[in-house]
Amino acid sequence: MCYDKSYLTQKLERYGKRYARTPKEEAFITDQIEKLNLPKMYYASGFSHPLAPVITDEHPDQVQAYSWGLIPSWSKDAMTAVKLSNQCLNARGESIFEKPAFRSSAKSRRCLIICIDGFFEYYHQEHHTFPHFIRQKNGEPMTFAGLWDRWENREEGIVRYTYTIVTTKANRLMTRLHNNPKREEGDSRMPVILPKELEMDWLKPVNDKADRDLIQSLIQSYPDELMEAWPVRQLKGKKGIGNNELAIQPMDYPELITN
Repeated sequence: MCYDKSYLTQKLERYGKRYARTPKEEAFITDQIEKLNLPKMYYASGFSHPLAPVITDEHPDQVQAYSWGLIPSWSKDAMTAVKLSNQCLNARGESIFEKPAFRSSAKSRRCLIICIDGFFEYYHQEHHTFPHFIRQKNGEPMTFAGLWDRWENREEGIVRYTYTIVTTKANRLMTRLHNNPKREEGDSRMPVILPKELEMDWLKPVNDKADRDLIQSLIQSYPDELMEAWPVRQLKGKKGIGNNELAIQPMDYPELITN
């Protein structure tokens, strides 16, 4: 299901004014991201828990660096925290208000995850995988819907700020690419990519059912006609290019046949 603009417009009008960032605010955010001085990231496995720029509902006027892989605040020890951070890289949008790891964050700790270049997905064909790079056709950064949490390791005196990416049913482009044969048919997924005019709605407080319905209405697949994808070099393993600028450059696979 892609965004039905008329439906969302009518629904959001019930909740007051819609906010979109101005060019001045966009420039401010870009400047804040640069000041974070994060390492240039072309590719990173989620299991390495890289830092990414986020904007939280708690501090909507700041860009902060949080680690990928949510650790719920109730995690009792470091071993549990590591296990959950690996399991909570993504959160299925349909159940974020029910799942124990996510429901508290879904209610009061939501964030915008700024994806500057794009993301990767693996296309499967005849027991081989072919990584693809996906981005917006206009080349602009994407904003993923996310949840965040704060976890404190009291034994070591360490505080971790982490996030998870909210996902939804894949659009046509992502359905074609996200074709892992181990998945059930019809269960292809993609990140929830928020249009600019709806980003700040994702950060609004949830105080009642109407607020929750608003958040749920934003969990939809992004229009595939606004996205593009191309095959890239192998990213991991012996032949993996790793975090290198070549990771996002097109790669021609003679054996690759896509519909």
